[in-house]
Amino acid sequence: MSGVRVVVVDDDALVRSGLGLLLGTDPGVVVVGEAGDGIEAQHVVERERPDVVLMDIRMPRRDGLTATASILAEHPGLAILILTTFDADDDVLRALAAGARGFLLKDASPEELVQAVRAAAEGRSTLAPSVLDRVVQLAVAQRRAPDPAQVAAIDALTPREREVAEAVARGASNADIAAALFLSVPTVKTHVGRIMAKLGVDSRVQVAVRMHELGLA
Repeated sequence: MSGVRVVVVDDDALVRSGLGLLLGTDPGVVVVGEAGDGIEAQHVVERERPDVVLMDIRMPRRDGLTATASILAEHPGLAILILTTFDADDDVLRALAAGARGFLLKDASPEELVQAVRAAAEGRSTLAPSVLDRVVQLAVAQRRAPDPAQVAAIDALTPREREVAEAVARGASNADIAAALFLSVPTVKTHVGRIMAKLGVDSRVQVAVRMHELGLA
């Protein structure tokens, strides 16, 4: 079966059905399974080996954030998008700490949902604009004395990588960065990958947070 393989996890059967219909509008996205709680989600992921999981937070037996950490411990390359009606600070930070690839609110448009799934499958992070703004605010509020190791990692960036990192911290997409710096999108992707490796993070969201934490954005 071709296309981006998706598993939908939500304790509401109607929500699962609706998400499946929305994702079905894109011929390149295929829903291969669904689950009603975090425990069932782990079994479905093991069986179906999807590319992306859409994960609710509030569920019985095992919540989505606990399930995310557990699943990623077994399948570190899997992309998990947290999809919820909640945007509480602790949920956002726990989701990112657990390794989620992105965080979307359930009022996202069908286009935003499909784009987020495709971005996640390609290894890119997605945050709802309101959530990204809040993450940045939290990073600034929690700014503390710089960790010498983090400062050294920033200093290890080349001038071009520093430019790209600053653009990522502003929320710019790869296409935006490519246009602004007169680079190709693949070149930007390469720079972002090197930046994440040097900073010891695994998503562009964490790059943005690190830059804001250090007051460099």
